[in-house]
Amino acid sequence: MSLLPAALLSMFFAAQPPAQQPTLPEILARVAEEAEVLAQNAPKALTQETLEQRALIPPPRFRPRVGQAAPRLQLSVREIVSEYSVGTLKESDSHDLVEFRQVVSVDGRRVQSAEQARHALSLGIQSPDDRVRKRMLEDFAKHGLVDVATDYGMILLAFTKRGLQNMQLKLAGETRVGAERALVFSWRQTSTAGGELEFSGNRAVRRSLQGMLFVRKSDGLPLRVQAWAEHPDAKRTIRDQATVDYALSAHGFLMPVSVVHRHYLDGRLQIENLYRYEPFKLFSADAEIKFTEVPETPPPPPAPQK
Repeated sequence: MSLLPAALLSMFFAAQPPAQQPTLPEILARVAEEAEVLAQNAPKALTQETLEQRALIPPPRFRPRVGQAAPRLQLSVREIVSEYSVGTLKESDSHDLVEFRQVVSVDGRRVQSAEQARHALSLGIQSPDDRVRKRMLEDFAKHGLVDVATDYGMILLAFTKRGLQNMQLKLAGETRVGAERALVFSWRQTSTAGGELEFSGNRAVRRSLQGMLFVRKSDGLPLRVQAWAEHPDAKRTIRDQATVDYALSAHGFLMPVSVVHRHYLDGRLQIENLYRYEPFKLFSADAEIKFTEVPETPPPPPAPQK
């Protein structure tokens, strides 16, 4: 096999026109398009989510008294496996997509089978009664988790055309996300619409967010979204921040791969939530949930006995 001389190779590559970087309007149009495609397809998708929570908590049965020194906090580690999808709360004015889960296991202890969880998830999302859907959100927060900030996996939906109208955004530099060269944009929401939904005890509060958006430099494909919110509470400063990585699914649209959420109190890390997602599958709108995945290749027949 003959090889081209190095001089000819260098001349060949020098003659190639450099790839043209998309303009800012083109990048924002690509991001908004991917967010719109996600909004259309996410309600038809389902996956299994594994949440590992690490939290510093007081000892059991501790009741603080006036003048009593704070106890040494203990590390609590929980693992929640759930069937996961998204849908809308119909009584919501915005009809934004929110996350729904049906817990399969808690710390390795099975709560229900995956088939039962999928069936309940499908019925709950299709139900016209918002109380059914809200109960699914509340049930998830009751499985011994300390504080849960949800809807981060769908944070890309904040970058639809409508969402961009509710956002300040500017170029902040370049970096790499894995093997990809990426442009970085800083962003800030100008209202709480589309912000994070935080569960703390019996309260559910939405907060506006700000953060960084990472897009592939060559074509503007969203790769990562970082988001955070900070607010005072009872003379303390509370900060929540998350990093969400996205990848194209087998069905051709972006879906979350992982979410890392951290909760800080006066600058000290208190809670870390790591969400991991299996590849997403599409399901039909009936209660049986029929997947559109490609069937697996059957295993080869066993070798004949000698």
